[in-house]
Amino acid sequence: MNKNDYILSINFYKMCISFLQLVHQVFFFSSFPLNLPHMKNSSSTTSFLSKVLVGGISVFLADFLLSGVQISSLLSGIILVVVIILINFTIKPLLVLLTLPISLITFGLFLLVINAVLVLLAAELTPGFSVDGFWWALAFALILSIINSILGVSLDSGN
Repeated sequence: MNKNDYILSINFYKMCISFLQLVHQVFFFSSFPLNLPHMKNSSSTTSFLSKVLVGGISVFLADFLLSGVQISSLLSGIILVVVIILINFTIKPLLVLLTLPISLITFGLFLLVINAVLVLLAAELTPGFSVDGFWWALAFALILSIINSILGVSLDSGN
């Protein structure tokens, strides 16, 4: 293997890692590495409140964009964000672990199904929030993920 082949293989490896990180960030409601400076607080309470605030903005923006998603009040939206954070902290890791073989076979696309199912679960647990079906839940999860990525906050349990 000559020097150029070695450099090409390293560049291909870096590109694959970047692609996998992007897939992980989109499918796990995670933020891109470019977090806003005010999201890097050391206080866990402030960090949680900033997640709820930015999550609330993204939830209401997704509600505005999708006709199949209804949020009845501001309080329902805030409760929804807290429920999504708790679901992502408790249930989602277990589901991801249990469906890892399917996720690997589908190159991570099955994580979209998991996200949609978790949105439907959040709709059942949150009064004042309703989703008209699986496809609307899938669209809601995708839009929520994209908006949170742009705003630089993760609704997962970690920072």
